[in-house]
Amino acid sequence: MTQEDASVEVAVDPWYPQNREREFGGALSEKEAREIAAEADSLVEEIATIVEGKDEVARIAVLVLLAGGHLLIEDIPGVGKTMLAKSLAAALGAERHRIQFTPDLLPGDVTGASVFNQATSEFEFRRGAVFTQILLADEINRASPKTQSALLEAMEERQVSVDGTTYPLAEPFMVVATANPVEMEGTYRLPEAQRDRFLAQTTMGYPVPAAEARMLAAQAGPVREGDHDLLDTVAERTTPERIAAHVRAVRNVYASPRSWTTWSASRKPRDPTRRSPSVPRPAPPCTWCAPRRPTPRWGPAPSSPRRTSPT
Repeated sequence: MTQEDASVEVAVDPWYPQNREREFGGALSEKEAREIAAEADSLVEEIATIVEGKDEVARIAVLVLLAGGHLLIEDIPGVGKTMLAKSLAAALGAERHRIQFTPDLLPGDVTGASVFNQATSEFEFRRGAVFTQILLADEINRASPKTQSALLEAMEERQVSVDGTTYPLAEPFMVVATANPVEMEGTYRLPEAQRDRFLAQTTMGYPVPAAEARMLAAQAGPVREGDHDLLDTVAERTTPERIAAHVRAVRNVYASPRSWTTWSASRKPRDPTRRSPSVPRPAPPCTWCAPRRPTPRWGPAPSSPRRTSPT
């Protein structure tokens, strides 16, 4: 038994009924949880009016937002990856920026750079596209690793450091990155250090025929006066300030130390792969996963008659 396992086993749960002083000092109450769940459901319903038939993906996006994480969507073109990020920002009423990652994109284009102002003879910081609330990093795997790493500090620490000065980012801040697995020529695979910055990775897939029919019916016909885009029809179901407050409230969800032992045991098989990506992952502990020997088409061959010696 390691020292870490021993410390987990002897941990005392401060939330036992006989020791619940901390429960009323900042824990998420049932009323707050129901309020957050109601707003999350309304966001999913509003996103579903634009992205048809992808309620599960929309729910994952909202869950990642409330958890304070970032989302990576890997799928083929034309399935609504960009529209999902845009509709999420529109339903929040949040500021959104889009970066089209290309091989010639520079880190300064993402974070911003200092520009010399001839009028004042001083350098001024021009903010990049990362200074927003919902950032869409479109086809992130087409940019160089140097440019991809410009997002690491922003995604982990919610800040940007340029020329020795640190600039905080707005709240809430979420990166929705898309990656195109088709035509891998000229692309750069995301390193593991950057994949760890994403809380979830998902795919969308093509919608079912019924969803395509509803999508066609919703987008056909004359455009309402004053609308210039399909996203103009999205109603704001909440505000960025409320979402930022919900993100802080979700951090108060309590996890009992009793579950740490299970988490520690499930983490051990992944430790070798974390240390060295070349180490293969262990086989799943199940017997039905093992390959089975093919059975003969016409059944087993009949056994030959047993020959007996003459008497």
